Formats: sequence, structure tokens, C-alpha cells
Amino acid sequence: MKETIEYYYNIKIEKLFIEKDVYHFILNSEDYYFLFYKRTNEDLKDIINCTLELKQKGVQCHNILVNINNEYLTKIEDVNYILVKVTNKDEIISISDMITYNKKLVLNDSKNNLYRNNWSYLWSSKIDYIEQQLKEIKTNNIIKSSIDYYIGLSENAIYFVNNVNKKFGLSLMDKIVLSRKRIFYPNYRLNYFNPLNFIFDLEVRDVGEYIKSYFFAGEDAFTELITYLKSVKLSIYSYNMLFARLLYPSYYFDIYDSIINSNEDSQKLIGIISKNCDYEIFLKKAYDLISSYAPLEDISWIKNLH
Repeated sequence: MKETIEYYYNIKIEKLFIEKDVYHFILNSEDYYFLFYKRTNEDLKDIINCTLELKQKGVQCHNILVNINNEYLTKIEDVNYILVKVTNKDEIISISDMITYNKKLVLNDSKNNLYRNNWSYLWSSKIDYIEQQLKEIKTNNIIKSSIDYYIGLSENAIYFVNNVNKKFGLSLMDKIVLSRKRIFYPNYRLNYFNPLNFIFDLEVRDVGEYIKSYFFAGEDAFTELITYLKSVKLSIYSYNMLFARLLYPSYYFDIYDSIINSNEDSQKLIGIISKNCDYEIFLKKAYDLISSYAPLEDISWIKNLH
């Protein structure tokens, strides 16, 4: 792969570091990542426009570079890759930073390909896909003994979102902003400004994902949630959708996908599963807290937790 990258980008690489599907090298003291591109050509056009608009607004964003053919996609053995030049990769983005960056880009007609707000449909499709997988593949005991619980949480989240959409729906207060497919703690600039992670969604999406990751990293997620809620004013719809995001167990399914698709060690699920009760307590506290800002859809099992 080293020689291939050198050829397509007319550069000389001293050393290529490899982690799964990610190729990393340093050139002139700057970091470059050669990334597997899984998204559509339409997405790519919008992603590039987003990076340009961010820079016009004074926000440092990773650069997508063209190859010797003046193309963004480099196809190698029928697989598309993109070369990204990364700035300040180890800088940590806080929730207050996220609030600031959220104001920079909002959805308009030129970015519609990146819109991903239909959570109920996406989550339902995910559960259907997983249930079909479980019929066709031989899963391990850790997944077998835990998956039903997380499917149940997902179904709760789907039901919750459907009710919220019927009762409220988007208002003028609900900005659809530049978001990420997934945010992790610590929230390094490497991931946060990875253009291949860009989508457009409710501003509470990134915060919800960040707080879940914060919790499972062993940090005080409830205090972080308090800080966030004191910093913003949301619509009733967005307060509800923030809780829906906390309820949906993306933290489990991300690891599940890595186990099934990338042969990740299933022992990684143990750390998640062992915190089920603690996370339920967090959900109860989060429900009560967010309810002090806006009425939330009823979810009796959480309200009745002690």
C-alpha cells in the first residue's frame, strides 16, 4: 500500500502505520490518513463543500486531497480510498466547543444528501438487520446472553421517538446542524473533524452520543449533562430527542458491529454489559433532569426506577 499511495499522490513516505482499515503517515511533520470510503458520490460532493464552508468561516478542518488524476477517490482493487490531511489531531473538543461549532453550519438544499434525521427508521432497520444476522450466523455466548436486552432498549427508543414525532415534530427552534455519525470520549479533533464522519442532524445528536461515551469511559456523565443543559435553550422536541438519544444503545451496537464485521474481541462487550444497572440509574436521573426543562414522553419503567 505504501508504494501505491506514493504513486497516486506523487509523494515519498518514510513509514506507513497500519491500524485495521486506516493507513497513517507523517509528511513534513503533518499527519495524513488514507481512509476506506464507504459512502456515496453524492455524499462526497456535499462533504467537500462542508469542509470548504467551514474553512471560509475560520474553522480548521481536515483536508481531502486529490490524487494525480485530480480525483478525490482512489480506487485500489475495487475499493475506494480518500487521503485526508489532518490538523491538530490530538486536540480535545469539549461540549462547549461543540455548541460553538454547531452554530457554524446548518442544513440547506445543497447539503441534503447528508441529512440523517429519521432516527426511528434507521434504528428499526438496524434491529431488523441484527435479528436477521442472528438467524444466519453462529454468535458467541456473550452476544447471545445480552443482545435481547439491547434490542429491548432500542425498541423503547423507537417507540419514544415515534410518539415525540407525532406529538411535536420539528419547530423553528430545532436547527439541523453539522453533526457526526458517532462521537467518542475523549473527543479528539482527529475524529470530530474527520469529513467522512460528517452528516446533518439535530444539534442534540452529537451531545447525546458524547455523553453516552463519557459515561462508559467511567466519567461523571450526569454532571456533564447538567452543564450542557444550563448552556442551551432547546425546543420541547429537542429535549425529548436528547433523551431518546441517551436511551438508544449505540454504545453496544458499535462494538457488536466490530465483532461481527471486523473480528473484534467480544470481551469488549463485558465492560458495557457490567454497567447495565448503573446506566439505568443514569437514565432515570437524566429523565428527571431533562423533565425539569420540558415535558418528556412517558416511559414508565424508567420513571418508576428507584
